[in-house]
Amino acid sequence: MKKIVKPILAFALLFGAASCTDEQDLIFTTPPAEFKILSPQSGESVVLSPETPLNPGLALTWENADYGAVTQVNYTIQVDKSGDNFDTPLDVTSTTKTFATINSDVLNGASVASGLTPFTQGGLEIRIKSTIGTTPSQAKYSDVISYLVTPYSTDLPKLAVPGNHQGWNPPTAPRIAASAFGQTDYEGYVWLDGEYKFVAPDASGNFNWGNTDWGDDGSFSGVLVDETGEANCSAAAGYYRVQANTTTLTYTVTPTTWGIIGSATPGGWGSSTPLTYNTTTKKWTGTVVLTAAEFKFRANDAWTINLGGDGNDDDSMDYDGPNIASPGAGTYLVELDLSNPRKYSYTLTAQ
Repeated sequence: MKKIVKPILAFALLFGAASCTDEQDLIFTTPPAEFKILSPQSGESVVLSPETPLNPGLALTWENADYGAVTQVNYTIQVDKSGDNFDTPLDVTSTTKTFATINSDVLNGASVASGLTPFTQGGLEIRIKSTIGTTPSQAKYSDVISYLVTPYSTDLPKLAVPGNHQGWNPPTAPRIAASAFGQTDYEGYVWLDGEYKFVAPDASGNFNWGNTDWGDDGSFSGVLVDETGEANCSAAAGYYRVQANTTTLTYTVTPTTWGIIGSATPGGWGSSTPLTYNTTTKKWTGTVVLTAAEFKFRANDAWTINLGGDGNDDDSMDYDGPNIASPGAGTYLVELDLSNPRKYSYTLTAQ
């Protein structure tokens, strides 16, 4: 519980009106309950899923707040992380009824904003605030219940890659992303030019110096350390597939140039038609004559690194993924976008 000294403390100490000699004896606490939440019961739980964002996440009912007269009462549902004593409550929704249903997507956002960790069960404290009048009266509060929520995240964990290539500025540095929440196998495509490091986000998701960062252990053999004075990693100017694992403390950078290949392309399945990297759009582009057949993208005119269609419906092209069907014979502006880590995409624009 967070403690706040009341202004009366100085008066009490000066005149001896209070026996306390420590600020811990004078604290603000949660206002006493003036009406009751009827459901759910304290301690009930829910597991939220990104696949059902409109499903009910929390269904609340409560007693009327008594203002001594028949009048419209305005109710606001407030939440905070368990243990925070509503020092910074979040208003979720308002109503004039004595019930409300909050869908999973809204509850998920409120849970994460309150400090709960995605995919881990955590406690939310819930209360109802009531007022009357267009100029709100002094608030009355319900009792407080605890609701156990397992939220989710659709944003993959990321590391920033600041360095000489972009002015050593973590907030604007390109990102690499883990394969899933809770994983530490980061990957992405970055134009590098000299020295660089890896920087983790802080608790609020911001990338800045002062956060945990990793560099080379000094052997330049792909080993990461997060100790003071670690060496900067380094790469010659070029476009790289960057991989880093903060659990195994390893990293690799693989230089890549990209092309399009397949029965729909001028080189068939035998050789790639090269694309050119555009440093402004951060896309690989080229104007290519295609036939009504199939194609894929691959790096370095080899099959070691290749991208096909989105076979698992995760909004990203897949490594070794299925062949992609050409939209038909014609000339196309081909653009391959690898700038959003693990959300790789392409476009074909008829010319």
